[in-house]
Amino acid sequence: MKILKFGGTSVANARNILLAEHIVKKESLHNRIIVVVSALHGITDTLIKAAEYASAKDENYIPIIKDLEEQHLDLVKELIPVLDQSSWLSFVKKHFNDMEDIYSGIYVLGEFTDKIRDRITSYGEFLSSNLIAARLQYEGLDCIWMNAAELIRTDSSFTHAKVDFEITEDNLKNYVANHQNQIIVAPGFIAKDQNGNMTTLGRGGSDYTAAIIAAAVSADELQIWTDVSGMMTADPRLASHAKPIPEISYHEAMELSHFGAKVLYPPSIQPVMAKNIDLKIKNTFDPDAHGTLVSHRLNKSADKKQQAAAGVSNMSHIALLTLEGSGMVGIPGISAKLFQCLSFEKINVILITQGSSEHSITIAVNEKEVFHAENVVNSTFQDDIQLHRMAPVKIETGLSIVALVGENMKNRSGISAKMFGCLGNNGINIRAIAQGSSERNISIVISEKDTRKAVNILHEEFFESEIKQVHLYLCGTGNVGSKLVQQIYDQNDYLQENHLINLRIAGISNSRKMFFSDKGIPEDEFKNWSEKGIEASVHGFAEEIISRNLRNSVFIDVTASSLVPDIYESLLKRSVNIVACNKIAASSDFEHYKTLKNTARNHNCNFHFETNVGAGLPVIGTINDLMKSGDKITSIQAVLSGTLNFVFNNYDGSRTFSEVVAQAQKEGYTEPDPRLDLTGTDVARKILILAREAGYALQFEDIENESFLPEECLQGSVEDFYVKLTEYEDHFKSLLNQAQKEGKILKYTAAFKDGKAKVGLQHAAPDSDLYHLYGKDNIVIFKTLRYSEQPLVVKGAGAGAEVTASGVFADIIRSV
Repeated sequence: MKILKFGGTSVANARNILLAEHIVKKESLHNRIIVVVSALHGITDTLIKAAEYASAKDENYIPIIKDLEEQHLDLVKELIPVLDQSSWLSFVKKHFNDMEDIYSGIYVLGEFTDKIRDRITSYGEFLSSNLIAARLQYEGLDCIWMNAAELIRTDSSFTHAKVDFEITEDNLKNYVANHQNQIIVAPGFIAKDQNGNMTTLGRGGSDYTAAIIAAAVSADELQIWTDVSGMMTADPRLASHAKPIPEISYHEAMELSHFGAKVLYPPSIQPVMAKNIDLKIKNTFDPDAHGTLVSHRLNKSADKKQQAAAGVSNMSHIALLTLEGSGMVGIPGISAKLFQCLSFEKINVILITQGSSEHSITIAVNEKEVFHAENVVNSTFQDDIQLHRMAPVKIETGLSIVALVGENMKNRSGISAKMFGCLGNNGINIRAIAQGSSERNISIVISEKDTRKAVNILHEEFFESEIKQVHLYLCGTGNVGSKLVQQIYDQNDYLQENHLINLRIAGISNSRKMFFSDKGIPEDEFKNWSEKGIEASVHGFAEEIISRNLRNSVFIDVTASSLVPDIYESLLKRSVNIVACNKIAASSDFEHYKTLKNTARNHNCNFHFETNVGAGLPVIGTINDLMKSGDKITSIQAVLSGTLNFVFNNYDGSRTFSEVVAQAQKEGYTEPDPRLDLTGTDVARKILILAREAGYALQFEDIENESFLPEECLQGSVEDFYVKLTEYEDHFKSLLNQAQKEGKILKYTAAFKDGKAKVGLQHAAPDSDLYHLYGKDNIVIFKTLRYSEQPLVVKGAGAGAEVTASGVFADIIRSV
């Protein structure tokens, strides 16, 4: 014999009931079956809602009940042949008349007790099961309706009645033995106490009814038919890559369902587990899908790689209560007293954690019950609180529980480290932790706003073939930004295949518009992103990144804006990695620079700015490696401006200085305002950054800057600047002529030694490393304790959108 249970969505309407009917017909060809059904989808909630209106003297309950009556009458017309509808239409009307009498009583008395709640909610399953049984009978099937409420005996704990299994088992066995029909249809959820009062088995109780019947008749199998293809590795509404679990143990299923996997009512597992009855969770709308087998006979062959975790589940609307005080230490009975007072008030404790110091106990309860629980606990420990042996109970709300569940986690080292490591790296703060000695469940309490992020992080870490989803937020769409975007699209397939990284451009902003897409902006839609964007603001962009709270997030600043670095600290505090091409933050006040570095370290994220110096050259990375290995930088000599190197390499007197600068700007080697390059400000920032990364606490004002530009060239607009350059051509030619007379060339250099730094124009001799530096190349010459005689030289292209974008790209990969 098999037991088939169909949930509310499976019997929501005539169309769905016909799908269930097809499944029943197929199963009944080879087995006797008992079909347990829920009320039509949403009926139970609507019945309760109407009762709440009635108890509040609100006559809006009347049209609600009328709508429910019409829904059931329509179902009769769709399921039952026309000639036979009359009796069933009368059946529905009779019971709705009975219901109206009950609701009138609720309205008059203004009282809605648990006993009345069980009476009115029982009608949902009673009606649906009768109508489905009638449909099967009219289809010519050997079917009978079984009144499960008369057979399942409970106590009088209304809404959560406890089953008397001994009497119930005898009743069910006798009924099945005395009724040899091929198909028996029964209502789920409902039962009766010893006085004949209607009781219910708790929300989700239809699953429980099916499990009770399966255990009583020693069924071969229990099938739970629902609207998903089995238990999932995570809630698919939160984790888009969640997938069905093919096989799972009873204990794993119990843990997952307890912590929020709604597909199965937790008490349902115990009866079938006690009798070793296989439980299958199947999809009414995809009956050929494998679903999930819950069993003691799982396929655990030695050659099959066993996954550590079975699934991730979550439970929202959780509150923590913490009872603490020195008066608790070493005093027996405190825990018993705490749980006894909560049990007496029927407050369910979801999670418990206590430190070995015995100084505090923390429990998790449903948020709806937290203030009642607070009053109960404070009242129970009133004397201890007044004598200051304990503090009044502390409550925290707005929380959720996320649990990692798996039988194979037991005795496997590193699971907790992996779990907490990936959460910590994404800025998930854990408020409480609980792990039983069975080691099959690690539960954490976190802020509810972090639930989606945490579930996705854990699902990705344990179930998604280790491909890491990285969410990029790009600020700046100029030359470098556009090149970077193209490199990301061109390289993403390679990164997925070879490095298990998938880059998603989840947000983009320029000075006018910003646009977001959690799933990433597809390449073919990128060109038109601004058309769908909203008005941009720097702080608005940051707030949106923080509110979306996506895992593995990287903010990329490829602007020269002085405003954008203002948001770095707030992003780092939310564990958003930062990659900055913008030099302003790293060259700002030293204390601010240190704050950003420390914030990144304290929040387990990265702050990378390799392209601040040398575009794509590994300059800052080289310093970091030297410092980490115990070396010390003693001096730096460098040409750090690809712009200035390009300008002085191309300025030979055949063209004016102004024309060469204009060429550099046209080819993308300068800032939008070339004066930032030519004044040496940019070079000064770069040598400052290198000195700081080498461990020296310098300020920008400490950099000696020997400018070669006449003061008048710095006045007015960029257009005015070019006019002045032309007027001062003799000045620039004299600088060139002086160097040529000495057989040297002009190089704008930066130098750091003995804790001091300076930048300025120098004459480079042919035997100098700086002499043979062409085009837009940069060179950095390090002398260290280890590289004291033969310096360490980093040389290559130090400007250009393509190489700068590649340097930013490399920083992105380092960040994740």
